[in-house]
This record gives sequence, C-alpha cells and structure tokens, in this order.
Amino acid sequence: MKFQLFLGSFFSQFKARHWWLGTLLWIVLIAPAQASVIMRVAIRRGVNKVTLGSSTTAIVKDYSGKTLGQLPGRTEYYAQSVPGGVALDKWRSRLFWIEPTNKGFVYIGNRWYRGRTLVAPTEKGLTAVNWVSLEEYLYSVIGGEMNHSWPQEALKAQAIAARTYALHEREKQRKNPLYDIGNTPDRWQIYKGVISEHRNTLAAVDATAGQVLTYKNKVILSVFHACSGGHTENVEDVWGGKQLPYLRAVRDFDRNVRQCNWVRTFSPQDIGAKFPEVGKVKQIQVEKLSPYRSVQALKIVGEKGEKVLKGEKVRTALKLKSTRFSVSQGNGGFVLRGLGYGHGVGMSQWGAYNLAMRGANHLQILGHYFRGVSLTPIQVKK
Repeated sequence: MKFQLFLGSFFSQFKARHWWLGTLLWIVLIAPAQASVIMRVAIRRGVNKVTLGSSTTAIVKDYSGKTLGQLPGRTEYYAQSVPGGVALDKWRSRLFWIEPTNKGFVYIGNRWYRGRTLVAPTEKGLTAVNWVSLEEYLYSVIGGEMNHSWPQEALKAQAIAARTYALHEREKQRKNPLYDIGNTPDRWQIYKGVISEHRNTLAAVDATAGQVLTYKNKVILSVFHACSGGHTENVEDVWGGKQLPYLRAVRDFDRNVRQCNWVRTFSPQDIGAKFPEVGKVKQIQVEKLSPYRSVQALKIVGEKGEKVLKGEKVRTALKLKSTRFSVSQGNGGFVLRGLGYGHGVGMSQWGAYNLAMRGANHLQILGHYFRGVSLTPIQVKK
C-alpha cells in the first residue's frame, strides 16, 4: 500500500577481484535467512588490527559457518591481518563471525553494537562489519543525527528519511561483497551503536517501522542536512548531474537558528597553505551563485595563479559549514559570513524541528522537503 505525501493545509499557513571476493559472496549466500532487512555496516575499514568482543558469551564461526568455539563475555580480543586471512585469539581463518548469545551486544573498535560481527581481510588490511537489522540500525542513527529531546514528529520524519537513505545506499552498493554502508557522516549517516540510542529514538523508529519514501516506485535519495539557512537547494546546483524531481529547492524554516549562523576568518597565509599552487593570496571572489544565493564557484587569486572551487568543493576544501556565504576583505584577511550547515539538499533537520514545533506532523514535514514522493512499506522477502 502506498500513500501520496501532500503538503495539506498546514503549509498554506507558512509560505578489481581477489581471492576473498568469492568467499564473501558465498558467505552472504549461506548466512541464515532473515525475516527483516539486514544492514552490513562497515565500522572499521582497512586496519591492521581491530578490537572485538561481546557483552555475553559469543559463538565464533569460520568462513564456512563452522563453529570454532566461544569467546567469554566482557573480554577484549584483537583480530589481526595475517597471510591468508585473519587471526583471532587461538584461531586462524579466512574470516570470522562473532555471534553473541542471549541478545548480547558486540564490541567493535571502541563501541557496543546490536547484531553480530564479520571480520574479513581486504587489500588494505581488515574490515570489521556489523550485521544488524535495519530497524535496530536506525535506533542508533536517529540519536546520532538528531537530539533525542526533539519533537517526536521530527524524529519520525528523520527515521523515514534515514531508513530510505540506508536502503538507497544498500542498493547502490549491491555489488560490494563486504558492506552496504559505512558509519561516518562524510559519506553516510552517523552510526555510533547503542550509545546514541534513547527511548525516544526507539519510539520514532518503531512508529514508522518499514516505511520508506519512493518516487515512481523507486526508493529515493533522501538526503538531509543540519540546516539550509532559509532555503534548500536544487540537487543539480550542488552536486551537478541530472535534476531529480523530488529534490527541489524549497523555502525553509531554519533561518534564525543560532547554530546555523557562522563566521570564518582566513589570513592570506591560511588560504595559501591550502592551495600552495596559487602562492600568496590577494583576493577571494564569488564567481557564481545558485538561484538561492549559495556559492557555486569561488575564485582564489594569488601571486602565482588562480584556482576556482566549484560545487561542494567550495565547502569541503575550505571546511566551511555551508556554501551560503558572503566574502569581505579587511585587516589583511578575508571574512566569510554564512548561513546554514551542510550541503543544503533535501530535508533540513532544524527546519523539521521548527515545523514540528509549529504543529506539522512527520508526513507534512517529509512532503515539504521531498516533492511528489509516496510513503511505501518495504517489501521483505521471507
């Protein structure tokens, strides 16, 4: 069943292949069948060793699924990369599963997680992957992405957006034999394990269980950011590429959020150190603005030459909060005054907060930021 999301009357009131590849594909195929969607979340990637453990007694299995023995609960172990696979305590195998008993948690790196652990070799060392149900994964993500004290309708909007994004990434990574998604906000969603869970985040996930956003029967790219500074952006104006009809620029409700107003001051030496090829910097010029006044191209003029930053590079290269800013020059330096925090595409989290505080429900919030989408239940194959 699908439900079209409409703005409703509310908004009228507010205008290379290697040996381990085949093994991993086989392991995925022989893993026990699950009644729910499983997310494979990379917690540590390309490391020489990783700390592992379990809150309860854990079963250790090898690459074939054979039980090798047990690890006692609340004890740290190191998995290390060795020729031909992985060493864990007294065992060696092409890879290892660690499966806690009695609904225990697994320990990876320095945090506790639900689900189980797969540790496997890659070209650059070891990768530790948390296999966890989608809904339990979201228990943590919502608390990492939003403050658990925020209105429940904002948390529910975040839960649906995050679930949709996770499945979109899972589909995009379907050829990756090892993981579907990572755990860092630079490319994925914030996932800290059980430490970021709260009864409010659990309630938001449970209340929206299995619900995703689709456009013409396809799961959408449901991106979000902290705040846009008054207006979101069209996706093509930020990342280039084709237009997406559901990621259109809309008026936002986060302009006066204190955390989204910022000022950065750079000396010529600061900029020159980042771009030594231009030499001592003499000017920083805004070359192109989006229709909603975000900087799409920024020219840096130095004694040795010029450099033009475009799109997201404007924000990431200078480590700015957003691309909605103005540039002024004085006292021998450059002052950037900006609004917003993040890429500015899709749902503004602070905007969702303010809309919820004004009485909008989670469907109205999502319908505002993602145009023409449908709310669709996940079809799970059992």
